[in-house]
Amino acid sequence: MSYASDLLVEEHEIIERMIAVLNKAADKLERGDRVDPQLFLEAVDFIRNFADRCHHAKEEDILFKLMAERGFPIQGGPVGVMLTEHEYARKYNEAMEKATKELLEGKIQAKNSIIENARNYARLLTEHIHKENNILYPMGNRIFSSEDQTMLKEKFEEVEKNEIGEGVHQKYLKLVEKLEKDII
Repeated sequence: MSYASDLLVEEHEIIERMIAVLNKAADKLERGDRVDPQLFLEAVDFIRNFADRCHHAKEEDILFKLMAERGFPIQGGPVGVMLTEHEYARKYNEAMEKATKELLEGKIQAKNSIIENARNYARLLTEHIHKENNILYPMGNRIFSSEDQTMLKEKFEEVEKNEIGEGVHQKYLKLVEKLEKDII
């Protein structure tokens, strides 16, 4: 049986590729190598629209709510931890955007903030994805009925069509591929 969470795992794989780009870019920046600040702004856009608006929306608005209906505590439980980590990820992304814009304005010291926030985001999301893929999703899959799985898949598709728009996955996959080439 395929699970609705399989789609989320596939999205995680794309997010992990962006994490690798961010880590390489932060390393280069720290060594003093030239890194186009636009790369970080494109990463911010990816994180905001693909990782957050598309992926986290499916988790927060659909998956986690169903888990709560099936008895998972939101506060203090694994779902609560994931929600808190989503908030931290948003803060790191906002701080990375702010620092990148400052760097573009000529504030050279903003480079350190870009490095710090890119690495903090990457570290957090690497651990976060591992917990979701290996702990949280399997817990949900054990309690969800086949009807639940079908409903989740349908609602995930609705998010794709109505909230995000057709072609978003392809757009951001192409962006990741471009940034992977740019950062080599």
